[in-house]
Amino acid sequence: MKKIGLAIFIISFGFFIVLLSFGNYELTPESLSESVKGKYQFAKKTDVFKDISNKPYSNQFSFVAELKKMLNQSNERIVNEFGISDKDISTLIYHSTLDNKLDFSLESVNQTFSEATIEDSAKHKLITENLGWVFERELKNKEELNDILTNKKTDIDQSVINSMGFDENKYSEYLFKITKKSTTGFVTENRWLLFLLTLIFASIGVVISVLPDLKKYPGIKNDGIYKSAATSRGWIGIIVGTFLIGFYVLLYWFPYYITPWIVMVDPLKKFLSGGGEASQWFLYGLMYTLAMTVMGVRMIIKYRHNKYQIIRTISVMFFQLGFAFLIPEILASLNEYSFNFANMWPLDYDFFFEWNINGMLEKGTLGIFMLVWGIALFVVGVPVFVYFFGKRWYCSWVCGCGGLAETLGDPYRQLSDKSMKAWKLERWMIHAVLVFAILMTAFVLYTFFTGESTVLGLSSFDVRKWYGFFIGSVFSGIIGTGFYPMLGNRTWCRFGCPLAAYLGIVQRFKSRFRITTNGGQCISCGNCSTYCEMGIDVRAYAQKGQNIVRSSCVGCGICSAVCPRGVLKLENGPEENRVSDLPIILGNNGIVKLNDNL
Repeated sequence: MKKIGLAIFIISFGFFIVLLSFGNYELTPESLSESVKGKYQFAKKTDVFKDISNKPYSNQFSFVAELKKMLNQSNERIVNEFGISDKDISTLIYHSTLDNKLDFSLESVNQTFSEATIEDSAKHKLITENLGWVFERELKNKEELNDILTNKKTDIDQSVINSMGFDENKYSEYLFKITKKSTTGFVTENRWLLFLLTLIFASIGVVISVLPDLKKYPGIKNDGIYKSAATSRGWIGIIVGTFLIGFYVLLYWFPYYITPWIVMVDPLKKFLSGGGEASQWFLYGLMYTLAMTVMGVRMIIKYRHNKYQIIRTISVMFFQLGFAFLIPEILASLNEYSFNFANMWPLDYDFFFEWNINGMLEKGTLGIFMLVWGIALFVVGVPVFVYFFGKRWYCSWVCGCGGLAETLGDPYRQLSDKSMKAWKLERWMIHAVLVFAILMTAFVLYTFFTGESTVLGLSSFDVRKWYGFFIGSVFSGIIGTGFYPMLGNRTWCRFGCPLAAYLGIVQRFKSRFRITTNGGQCISCGNCSTYCEMGIDVRAYAQKGQNIVRSSCVGCGICSAVCPRGVLKLENGPEENRVSDLPIILGNNGIVKLNDNL
């Protein structure tokens, strides 16, 4: 049965990948108009649009390449029509030097652009908005005025593109919308069937492949994890990692190349949200939820001898399916603001972004509740719950990132680096990301309340863009998930998650949670250290009979579940009994006092 399940999974998922080549694309005036709406009038005037309109394409790469040309040509046309030309600058200077007097003013702008045409009216507005500050300035000569106008020309032209054309920073968004609307043929005609044959059958295949494990005796066995090509950085693991990395790269920056997948799940999106269209983020949420669900079943079967693991796994599956996936879709179907009640700042780093705050406030009472809930969760909820239960209440029971790491990433937990070097790097990196998140949020809130776009000489927009790129995308997505088969399943949680850092600080200094040990029963088998996904050398603590109190510990309890002697136990008790003053051995690199551990 295991082989049958694996065969179903490989065939279905292979078809899912091949499906990307099944797309057919045809740009029509209607599809372009629906995609870019108000900007359609400029795009349709380009020569490229005339060349590719109503022309079928079977290759999305060539189709997208033509679309890029069309957007570039459209921007050039807009700048030529509504931007400031060298001739306009010369005319402005001429009208500013009448009567042998240099006077750049609203009157000279009025004389240059009479506003008799749409183009003149637009240019008049651009000049007064971007160069009104020069009206009050005393200019030395025409050369100075020419330098000001010439230097500002680029900014003015860019503002024209941003308001009327296609902003290059949003090219990916435009290309995705146009490509999706232009998708035709087999994929659009068989969406439900393709969804069934790919993602659903692949999920069923995984479940079938793990069912035979129910016949095995419950408990963790020496099952050759370091000999398998799938779980020991072998060729299968490399293939899986390559797919995950490639998927995240396409998802974040090139979604227009995966439109067949997104078109395929459109009917499900419309069913759940009452008519909305699927985006790359809906596809991602769906695949994320399916992966956690089917691999959660595997997790339950594997650790069925441990009731704590069963309940914990069901919990993360519930919060992902309900709070992270279904509830936001249901809220959208009710025309309410889409909101994940289980997520919080600073993991949800865009919580305080202007568009998010305004989106909640616009929805009245429910929106205000969402805002208050989000703030209360990290201000009050974190310290209270961590004090009583440790960071495990979130990292191992609620968090979607942790849930994916525990389910999809479980086969790779033994790959987590247990060295002292990794532990030191972990402390520096995760707290540096937390500081970065706090500073970025401070910049964003300063801009929100004051309207000033720069703080200490830095652009607030640039700072949040850097954070979103390096932390929100590259670190948490590509490295955090794509490198499961190479670095272990909790790389993001260990080295990058700012919320984990915040939770860990509270847990380290003010929490009743710890893992107690019975050193007299330890046989030094090493299972606990091997399976610790957070890189903690648990055996070193167990051999000394020391309580395990580390800010990085997520309380997953796997160390206890794989211990053949019952040496380890997760407990909540009096704070004074959490830490011993005796030094313990951490790894093979020296002695460190437990009280000094962060």
